[in-house]
Parts: sequence; C-alpha cells; structure tokens
Amino acid sequence: MAAIYTAPLTRFPRGLKIHGLNLNIECNAELSKRAGDARPTNRRPGTITSSTSRKMLEQNTVCQAATEVRSELDPDPNADLRQGIADFYDASSEVWEEIWGEHMHHGFYDVSAQDVSLCDHRAAQMRMIEETLSFAAVPGEDESKRPKSIVDVGCGIGGSSRYLATKYGATVKGITLSPLQAARANALTAAASLSNKVEFQVADALNQPFPDGQFDLVWSMESGEHMPDKEKFMKELVRVAAPGGFIIIVTWCHRDLLPGEVSLKPSEQELLDKICKAYYLPAWCSPSDYVKLAQASSLQDIKTADWSDNVAPFWPAVIRSAFSWRAIAGVLRSGWKTLKGAFAMTLMVKGYKQGLIKFAVITARKPA
Repeated sequence: MAAIYTAPLTRFPRGLKIHGLNLNIECNAELSKRAGDARPTNRRPGTITSSTSRKMLEQNTVCQAATEVRSELDPDPNADLRQGIADFYDASSEVWEEIWGEHMHHGFYDVSAQDVSLCDHRAAQMRMIEETLSFAAVPGEDESKRPKSIVDVGCGIGGSSRYLATKYGATVKGITLSPLQAARANALTAAASLSNKVEFQVADALNQPFPDGQFDLVWSMESGEHMPDKEKFMKELVRVAAPGGFIIIVTWCHRDLLPGEVSLKPSEQELLDKICKAYYLPAWCSPSDYVKLAQASSLQDIKTADWSDNVAPFWPAVIRSAFSWRAIAGVLRSGWKTLKGAFAMTLMVKGYKQGLIKFAVITARKPA
C-alpha cells in the first residue's frame, strides 16, 4: 500500500510525482492557484500575484517535510546536498522567474555585445538553446529524424522543456529536486496547453525513474555542476538515452589543469569553495574530465566547446537586475539562501574574468 503523507495546513499540487517516495498526495484549490494553473483569468498565464509569497511559504513547509521523509527512507552521503539544492531552488525560483522569466540558465551572446537590455538577455537565453542544438547537430529539418522523446535533467520551471517540445513536437519529461519547481513547471505547462506533451516530477538525476533507452535526446542545461558523482551522472545519462540518441551537457566547469599541474591553485580553489557554499555545489571538474567520462562510456561524436566569452554579459546583467527595488524585495522575501546566492554573483564574475570558471558544452551520441 502506498504511504500517505497529509500536511496539516496544505498539500502538494495534483500530479506532482516524487521519485523515491510512494506519496499519495492530494491537492487543495489554494495551492493549485498558487502554482498558476490554467484557470480563466484576465492576467497573463503564470503571472506571479501579490499573495504568492505567503502561499510559497506554506508549501515550503510541506516540501521540506517530504524531503526529510525521503532522506529517512533513503539515507546516503549526498542526502544533505540534495536537500540543500531543493531548498535553494524552492526559495529562489519565484524571484528569478519574476525578473528573468521561465529560462533559468545563461544566455548566449555575440562576443561584441554591450549594454544589452533585459529583453535582449531573455532572447539570449533562448539563443543558448538553439546554439546548443546546432552544436550537437540535432536534426530539425527532417521530421523523421527529429527527437521524439526528450528528458530535461535539472529542468527548473520547465522553460527548456516547453521550448523543445514545441520545436520538435516531442514528448518531454523534466526532473528536478525542487518540489516547488516541479509544481510550477507543470502549472506553466498547463497554461501553455502543453500538458499532453510535457510533464515534470521530483527525481534525482543520479537515479532517474525511467527505463533504459527511453529518450532520443538527453538534455542537461546547467545541472551537471550540482552532481556529486560526475561518473554516475554520465552513466545515468547514457543509460536513459536511446541507441543513437543525443546526450547534451551544458555546465559550469573549472579550467583544465596545465601540464605539470596536479590541482588548482589554492586561491582558485578557495574561490570555488565560496561559490559552492552559496549555490550548493559539490566538487567541480574540468571540461576534459567530462570528455574522459564520455569516452569511458563508449560514446560517439564527442564534441566540446568553451563558451565562456559568449556568456560573459550574463552575470553582470543578473547583478544589475538584482539592484532593482522589485528584485531586492523579492530576494529579501525569499530568505537567507537566496540572499547568499545574490552575494555570490560577484564571485562568479571574478571566476570568469580570471579564466578559472569555464562555461562548457559537451555533446555526444550513444552508439546505435
């Protein structure tokens, strides 16, 4: 019999799946409204309302309880890290969406771009998706060769998932550690009339709830940096990829070590450690480390690129947007985890300028 968790004040949104727990959880109308489901309204679908904060705090209580139950049932060394990641995105996703929209990743810019507007930044985020697909040579013109089944590993609130589903007419499964993100992603998807194609659930990228060989395209946009076991992460991406399927990883890395180096400089490691504490990251790796993992998995057509110059305008833009009154209010409302992340943004800029942080793209195909 399925275990039943009932919250005293509120419950999870309908349809929210949590991999690793058999939770039979119902929905109340209040939280469905908070998630922004597709009810008739004169506001833009998915728009945040003034009552969102209070409702978010209510749901966070339930989300935390469920995560703690999951940790008790499945104890492991990375449980605290997973909890921290989930809590961080539960707390910060609302303010990010309010300022930056549905895409929770870097934008791709012309290297000569200067003084671009917020609209330009949002366009750059969608350009990042297109540039990544082009780099990986994912078919788009020939309908018979387009990916028909996609997994978005570390899906955020589903921006990439909905974009890919619309572009290819594919079905998309998105997974995240954040219950709030999964609920919000499903609500925005319903508002976009894509629920028949796109679905989100809470699950661990290192233990995905999918059968072997299910997906033509395995998509990981800026989630690899959260993975405590990069080897297991790669193996899991390969496992769920269909024969001949594309595997795409876009992630934060540290620079490759120079000949004769056995580690980063102490000052470099100190900077990365500070960023790790703010964004709940385990140990970093280099682009070359990912290539070696892909080779060890016998992947084909392995390609990698350093797009650090192309994302250079992004973090300064995020910092500027954080100083608007609207953003300041949102960050303070979201709590200490989001505030700590905001302070760490200057560390990201410093890391990029030093050449320490690399924005890497790694693509490959599983043998047919």
